[in-house]
Amino acid sequence: MEQHSEQHSKPAPASPIGGRKDARDDDSAKGDNRKRKWEDRGRRGGGRGKSLQHGSNPSKKRNMGRKEYLRAPLDRRGRNEAEQSKRKEKETEEKESILPSAFPQEELEAEERRPKRKVAVMLGYSGTGYKGMQIDKHQKTIEGDLFSAFVAAGAISKANADDPKKSSLVRCARTDKGVHAAGNVISLKLIIEDSDIVEKINSHLSSQIRVWGIQRTTGSFSSYQACDSRWYEYLIPTHSFLPPHPSSFLAKKLEEYADETGDVEQYRKRQEEVADFWPNVEEKCVKPILDSLDDSIRPLVEAALYTADVVDSSDDDPVIHDTADIPANGDTVEKNTQEKPDSVENEGESKGAGETKPVQDEVTETISTIEEQEPDIIVDDAKDGTSALPDSFVSRPALEAAIKSLKKAYLDAKKAYRITPERQARVQGAFDLYVGTHKYHNYTVQKKFTDRSAQRFIKSFKVSEKPIIINDTEWLSLKVHGQSFMMHQIRKMVGMAALTVRCGTDPATMKQSFENVIMRIPKAPGLGLLLERPVFDSYNEKQAEAHGREKIDFSNYEKEIQEFKEREIYQRIFREEAQGNQFNTFFTHLDNYRDPTFLFLTSGGIEATKRKLDNKSMQSKWEDSEDEDASGGEG
Repeated sequence: MEQHSEQHSKPAPASPIGGRKDARDDDSAKGDNRKRKWEDRGRRGGGRGKSLQHGSNPSKKRNMGRKEYLRAPLDRRGRNEAEQSKRKEKETEEKESILPSAFPQEELEAEERRPKRKVAVMLGYSGTGYKGMQIDKHQKTIEGDLFSAFVAAGAISKANADDPKKSSLVRCARTDKGVHAAGNVISLKLIIEDSDIVEKINSHLSSQIRVWGIQRTTGSFSSYQACDSRWYEYLIPTHSFLPPHPSSFLAKKLEEYADETGDVEQYRKRQEEVADFWPNVEEKCVKPILDSLDDSIRPLVEAALYTADVVDSSDDDPVIHDTADIPANGDTVEKNTQEKPDSVENEGESKGAGETKPVQDEVTETISTIEEQEPDIIVDDAKDGTSALPDSFVSRPALEAAIKSLKKAYLDAKKAYRITPERQARVQGAFDLYVGTHKYHNYTVQKKFTDRSAQRFIKSFKVSEKPIIINDTEWLSLKVHGQSFMMHQIRKMVGMAALTVRCGTDPATMKQSFENVIMRIPKAPGLGLLLERPVFDSYNEKQAEAHGREKIDFSNYEKEIQEFKEREIYQRIFREEAQGNQFNTFFTHLDNYRDPTFLFLTSGGIEATKRKLDNKSMQSKWEDSEDEDASGGEG
């Protein structure tokens, strides 16, 4: 070290060219000092010196550790994004909140301090009219009403009434807009000293939400983390498993590809128990109405009836946008995670999958089709028939009445359908293919085949043995039990199984959907979906028993739950379907959608979806529509 110091203490020789050598030597010495400084810091374990590479700049973020990188100041772009985020948060906060407002300071000081306990709240609800389960300060949600009821009943102190986070609120399963739950669980800290606390809470809730019970849990209990699995139920009319009408685009393609691939015999076999349905409807229900029509109307109605429902691929088709998870008009699709919302979907007021148009709109569309097909015909509002008008005029009221009668005849025939044991066995066979562990990347959004989170385990998927008849329509109950579900997964599972059965699709197509291919599977209407109950077997058998806590068991409230399901959930589903015919509209729309998107249902398989039709295809849009966060619960 002495020699080293002496070397550096010697004066540098003079430079013959204006002192440039002196400057270079000084810079070199300074560089050596900086290098030794960083090396010393590295040896002391106090910095980044030991990980530097030759020629690297120690101030660059790429040389930092992860924690240090995150602590470092943001760059300009990062600062801009952070500022925009803060502005949005501020704008949101300035909106009027529907949650309880903060109480005056004097009330907070006068409030008696009471102990809070970690509890599990077991509840059920009808999701109709609510924007989902998860609490939102600016929209009507199940948790929002529930939290307000906790405050009103004294289960949450006034000091904690302005922020649910203060009570450590966690939900077991997030349900989306309009989705029901016979049993769900939230965990949080509540004041439960009053013996009638459940009754007090329910007195501040609408009849659509009921608290079944409140149970003490361990201090570390989380209803989300402790849940082992979940049961969901889906109610679906049996006419959803009827084949598409022979005049529809999809039915014609099913025949075309079966013939092209030599699969006609097997295709016929997969549809044999419903092969006579549509011929019988035409002969017994439709022909008598057509025969009764005036000669001036009958040929027009016959020509237009089976083409009016054809839907060309469109950039703004609301049903297909909702089915395909494509945001309409450039809107951002709502992201959905378990803790921070799977839409669900765009929460706009436009019609979504399952919503139906008024009958008059359908009639108007059919008349428009007639006018396009027959440009020489003039549809007039005259009410006395065509006797006083030229042959080129047709009575609009008479035409409307004929179209309404025919559409009603088709719908009544579907509702009168009663599923056969053979057809029901096919339905069960389709759902059996889901049991076990599979890759469900095609049954959600923004998931690739290689994504490990797309792998899910389904314990069972059972079709009820006995259908039920409500409002002249036969229904089947489908119950699925799985460890966890991704966004849209159950609705897409139902949609895929129903379509493969009604289209006579080779079951191998469903198996192929678990492989490294892309299939755009439509999600069935959300109307029929409800969360049956979550399961907490591990917690009940280990932690609850070890700490002397009650088990979380919905069977203790079986009678109340069944009465609630019948009154607030089942009847709402049946009533909404009777009024809107959502399932009929959904499947009919898909049957008549002129685009290759759904042609994987034919004998042509996935290759059929790659063929272009005369009209423009939406295939590229489908392949670029993965703009949602699919982690989290079912929607």
